[in-house]
Amino acid sequence: MDKRKIIEAPVAAEFKRFNDDFTASISSSTLKLQSAIDKIMLSSGKHIRPLLLLLTAKACGGITEKTLNTSIIVELLHTASLVHDDVIDETKERRGVPSLNAFYDNRVSVLVGDYILSSALMRSIQTGDLNIMTIVCLVGRSLSEGELQQIELVDNIVLSEEDYYKVVKNKTARLISACAEIGALSANASEEIVEKCKLFGEYLGYCFQIKDDIFDYYEDAKIGKPTGNDILEGKVTLPLLHALMTTEREENVPYYEMIEKKNFTPENIKRLIDFAKSNGGIEYAQRAMEDYCEKAKGLLRDLPPSPARESLLLLADYIVERDN
Repeated sequence: MDKRKIIEAPVAAEFKRFNDDFTASISSSTLKLQSAIDKIMLSSGKHIRPLLLLLTAKACGGITEKTLNTSIIVELLHTASLVHDDVIDETKERRGVPSLNAFYDNRVSVLVGDYILSSALMRSIQTGDLNIMTIVCLVGRSLSEGELQQIELVDNIVLSEEDYYKVVKNKTARLISACAEIGALSANASEEIVEKCKLFGEYLGYCFQIKDDIFDYYEDAKIGKPTGNDILEGKVTLPLLHALMTTEREENVPYYEMIEKKNFTPENIKRLIDFAKSNGGIEYAQRAMEDYCEKAKGLLRDLPPSPARESLLLLADYIVERDN
């Protein structure tokens, strides 16, 4: 049995139900909209977020109908954010296949993203749980805020680790944190356990984003996006940021100039990638990711031993070790 199947085992039946229900969760009589939804469903990813939510609930006491409903909500929210991200970043490929805005124009993609987001908000209202509704709405705000923070950093050429993590927290970590938090809430866990699960998810979010950032420095068809894509968009992620911050001025001036002038030719992207690699950027990012992973796992000590808790520990390692 592969590692992913081992992780899923404690919630296998519930995860299957999630997958079946998620596919049926959005539909429309509008032909263009339904066609777009079908394309999105065909290229959907690993569903790590709903899996995290289900495992957290199981580890905290048990899975309820509310848990299953909210697992669909978080994946709808995530899916909407990806559709909007592809428009903002002008990306034409997602997970190795053409993105929605490659099939349709940006107008259609934005409206489809809005439709999916609205579907998530409607489902959150149907839970009748004000805490869950609040978390979902706050995550939606954070996703937008994080995207705007990133645009601001690119436009103003702001280079600092503190600002990098602010963007990561809003764009990635808050949603993953919300999955663990909602899972614990749906199982009626204590306030202390809910807070620890929330922080566990936040740390996993940092791991997830740092791993994605490392992928951008290597060429691999499994990843589903071209090498150097972040740099091409003007995003200075942790490996390159570390190299710029730790090298002598006379060595890094040419690289700062490329970034300031947004001179991202294929040759310059390769030079920036090589600069990050040769100055310890990848190793630094790897260590940061592993540190967050260990901190995340340490937060689970207060949960009673169970197969679900073991799967959460394995999920943390899986996020760090994944190859796509």
